[in-house]
Amino acid sequence: MAPKLYGNVYSTATLRVVATLHEKGVEFEFAPLSFGPELKKESYLSLNPFGQVPAYVDGDLKLFESRAITKHIAFEHHGKGTELLYHDLKKMAPVSVWKEVEAHQYDPVATKLVFEQAVKPFIMKLEPDLAVVEENQKKLGQILDVYEARLSKSKYLGGDEFTLADLHHLPTLQYLQGTSTKEVFEARPHVSAWVKDILARPAWIKALELQKQA
Repeated sequence: MAPKLYGNVYSTATLRVVATLHEKGVEFEFAPLSFGPELKKESYLSLNPFGQVPAYVDGDLKLFESRAITKHIAFEHHGKGTELLYHDLKKMAPVSVWKEVEAHQYDPVATKLVFEQAVKPFIMKLEPDLAVVEENQKKLGQILDVYEARLSKSKYLGGDEFTLADLHHLPTLQYLQGTSTKEVFEARPHVSAWVKDILARPAWIKALELQKQA
């Protein structure tokens, strides 16, 4: 039986999992959920006790937290599709480092910028706080200086092959390309080339089709 993914098509965490499933060529069932009361129902809380998306059911296995789900999918389907993680410890070490960088350095700043520049104006119909945008664009620039140095030495963050270290950036990158923050990425040539490369991946383009169908 195909695994089932519960999520929202506009959720960065949900899209992170969808992209991983497409990279691995895994057929799955998508169960769309709305933000709000639907996530607080007892039936859903049994899958994700925090009442957030996504949740993933694979046979008897029930998972939540998008990065944990993507790791499971990559290992569960080793040898199929894109090898997003390595079993070789030496090759895996830099991937693990940059997965942590994405989660703890990049994502908190990028998520604030997505909220101010995409969620507030287009979903909440509110004006962005320009002071918050400016502050976090400066922080992002400092983070991307580290990325620029890394990407001057390897094509992707974890080495010369596309892995989860790159994939986990895709949803926030997609939203920020339609904002003034795009210039922060474009100001760094290696980062800019990397962004264009990973956003053009067929699996990511396929993941975005869910939004078009919604």
